[in-house]
Amino acid sequence: MPETMQAAVLHAPGDIRVEQVPVPEPGPGEALVRVAACGVCGSDVPRMLHAGAYHFPIICGHEFSGHVVRLGDRLAATGRVREGDLVTVPPLIPCHKCGPCSQGHFSLCKDYGYFGSRRDGAYAQYVTVPDENLMVLPADLDPRAAAMLDPAAIALHALWRTKMRGGHRVAVVGAGPIGLFAVQWARIAGASEVLVIELNEQKAAMAAEAGATHTATSAEAAAETAGDGYDVVIESAGVPATVDQAVTLVARHGEAVFIGIPHQPVVLPKSTFSSFLRREVTLHGAWNSFSAPFPGEEWRVAARSLASGDLAWKFMITHELGLDALPETMAALGERSVFSSKVLFLPNEE
Repeated sequence: MPETMQAAVLHAPGDIRVEQVPVPEPGPGEALVRVAACGVCGSDVPRMLHAGAYHFPIICGHEFSGHVVRLGDRLAATGRVREGDLVTVPPLIPCHKCGPCSQGHFSLCKDYGYFGSRRDGAYAQYVTVPDENLMVLPADLDPRAAAMLDPAAIALHALWRTKMRGGHRVAVVGAGPIGLFAVQWARIAGASEVLVIELNEQKAAMAAEAGATHTATSAEAAAETAGDGYDVVIESAGVPATVDQAVTLVARHGEAVFIGIPHQPVVLPKSTFSSFLRREVTLHGAWNSFSAPFPGEEWRVAARSLASGDLAWKFMITHELGLDALPETMAALGERSVFSSKVLFLPNEE
């Protein structure tokens, strides 16, 4: 085992340095994981370039998979996890003490830890992971697929916030990885049609590959197909204009669920507000992807669906890079000067 490892360390917003740091030592109830793949989440870009994390320096990255290479004494004694196991890592570390945790609503934990923003994450060759956050997967599952469990589970968690059932019309706003997984979950659940609204034509094409029955690259095109509205609308872009659009697309007594995190004030025009009142529309928030028993059925169902091939994922990957490329890649993503869907960093690839 090497004493040092390569990691992309965030020293301040915009100050990302790929450097050698000590390999962390697992505690008694932890495992040391050799990172196989770590995906870029949409939240990583503003965090690393502008907003910052909870402390510095820190290693970001929370959508990851890897192989167990060392076990702490207490974890080894349980026999639950073994060296060599392929694992994915649900990134939230619940406190198990607050009211929401006691009710099994771990996504709503009031005092949680989180890989990549509150503790070191996986833009590195190795990371230590507590026992509870080690989700052992079939050895023959592609580690890249395992690294995409987080967005797959987030999309399923959002859909489960609604009462969607077979035959419903569904609209998905935004065709990033979460939106693309939402399309697939809606089709698996029996949606009669799925519209995807995405301004980028390349991402709209990906939505069609994911199973969308219709795609629209403008608000006008979406309105033409809406008819009396959609039973369920899933908003995954987090842009004020798309939040407004999502609300206006909902049918009478329909539901809209919001996943996307806005970085600007969201103001609903009077006409939109009046419309959702008169249609008696239900609006849901969706935060993370966790339920009881931790990490939740969202993660277990997503893992089974990726392993069985029911969920497609390879078509989403646009970049597979080493850690050396991380600073310039984050800058390009921030400037939107490069087309991307899912960017994966493979820290241990030769």
